[in-house]
Amino acid sequence: MNMQQKPNWKNKLHEVIYGTHTPAGKVFDITLLIAIIYSIIIVMLESVESFDEKYHSFFNISEWTITILFSIEYILRIICVNQPKKYIFSFYGIVDLLSTLPKYISFFILDSQFLSVFRALRLLRVFRILKLIRFVGESNKLIRALRNSRSKIFIFIFFVFIISIILGTVMYLIEGPENGFKSIPQSIYWCIVTLTTVGFGDITPQTAVGQVLATIIMIIGYGIIAVPTGIVSAEYTATKDKTSNTSNSSCPNCGTDIVFSDASYCRRCGNKLHNA
Repeated sequence: MNMQQKPNWKNKLHEVIYGTHTPAGKVFDITLLIAIIYSIIIVMLESVESFDEKYHSFFNISEWTITILFSIEYILRIICVNQPKKYIFSFYGIVDLLSTLPKYISFFILDSQFLSVFRALRLLRVFRILKLIRFVGESNKLIRALRNSRSKIFIFIFFVFIISIILGTVMYLIEGPENGFKSIPQSIYWCIVTLTTVGFGDITPQTAVGQVLATIIMIIGYGIIAVPTGIVSAEYTATKDKTSNTSNSSCPNCGTDIVFSDASYCRRCGNKLHNA
């Protein structure tokens, strides 16, 4: 049985909101990206007391404007898909809702400053807009490389953790509590800070042997930083040719991103795709 076709205006609306391969879709995403960044700036400036006292009215009007804009966008996203529940209960659907509600809730809760954290969730929406990078940076290839290399990276991080425990314990035995290394966990903390080249300086080795070991750990740290980059780079090169036919559109039925441009059916809902 063929699935019921959406009206033509819904197809066009879906193409603009969920698709990024059309001029209208690009303009929509860029406009939305500007609105998201602007709203985050407003949230940050509101937390500065001097700015909030001087520009409170402007911030309030701006926030209402952004909230109404996002509310309209949220409703349109629900309207233009055949299965609204798929979007409403998806990760981005929940983020869109949570980032829109705070201003409305402020009607009922006078002291709603704590709701700013939910408004800051709007920044997560940038990841959806980052589908634009497919046109300039091929983000799909990077995401796939990260996914394929996750087991190698996990093993590497586990190895670093073991090294940190061993070297931290050795440093505890060398320096001891009298030089600030009061316990093995604290020494492991120092080792991780040193190994990652952060170097807070709250604990420092005092003995010559401890300083030599610290120097070795610092040198190892530089090599460790390069390993995850090499793993991801190798996977990125290996998958480069495999992702040449990636798509910039999404399923008109449930809104799921279409990975490959020659796909015949949606990988989530099974809806038949109409490819040119």
